[in-house]
Amino acid sequence: MGTEEAHDDHGHHLPAVEDWPRGFGEASWWPFVTAAGAAGVYIAAALYILGRGDSAIVSPVAGPAALVATVGLFLVGLYGWVYHAFVIKFWDREADTQSANKLRWGMLAFLGSELATFGALFGYYFYIRAGEWGSMLVGVPNLTTSLVIGNTLILIVSSVTLHYAHVGIRNDDRAKFIGGLAVTLLLGVIFIGGQVYEYYEFIIHEGFTLTSGLFASAFFGLTGLHGLHVSLGAVLLGIVFVRALMGQYSAERHVSVSTVSMYWHFVDVVWVFLVVVLYVGAEVGA
Repeated sequence: MGTEEAHDDHGHHLPAVEDWPRGFGEASWWPFVTAAGAAGVYIAAALYILGRGDSAIVSPVAGPAALVATVGLFLVGLYGWVYHAFVIKFWDREADTQSANKLRWGMLAFLGSELATFGALFGYYFYIRAGEWGSMLVGVPNLTTSLVIGNTLILIVSSVTLHYAHVGIRNDDRAKFIGGLAVTLLLGVIFIGGQVYEYYEFIIHEGFTLTSGLFASAFFGLTGLHGLHVSLGAVLLGIVFVRALMGQYSAERHVSVSTVSMYWHFVDVVWVFLVVVLYVGAEVGA
């Protein structure tokens, strides 16, 4: 590579400046920034637990502060990653079936790792379920409320509207595509708001918190992890929606719509399984 080329940053700011060989786009640090932000969520959860009770070894505000910082880092990394990898070069690239397939397979691999993560928590739940189950449900409020039933229906409908939008772009029907995306994003935000309200009712009014026992730790661990995934999905849907409003995507070029759809359908299926096993399972076993 010549001196002039070596100093060419291709119009991008750090941390994505070098060309990756063989057409894989830019060598970028943004995925690592995003991963660091995601990993920080677990650290924040640990700090929150360590800051509880009379024997706390860290400040009570350490956990919430770390959560805010790491979520911010995650969102910044996600923005840089998506912007440099997809948005800025959209108009310059042609449709590339091979690269699109690689991204779809990459999403499938990611969902496989997510399935393992949820599987570990479900394994913990089934482990405690095999113990003295009756005593673990002492102080647990009624879980199968109209709120969780309504939230479940909202998430199921959001999968239908996203499929509607996906079919729209594959048929080059932009009005159908954008309308379906808008409704899906709205339903996702409503679901997140419903889960926050559910937490508020349990924690403030019922006194049911993360430290209320083994079942509580499983409940908040599973529903909290899922809530984070839905929140991430809403961010991704928002990015796709903004790109759609900018005129991007077509019947030939909509790989990110496909991958985000795969992710959203995945979190919907996980939620239905979670409701049956965790919410209804606790009521049946009580």
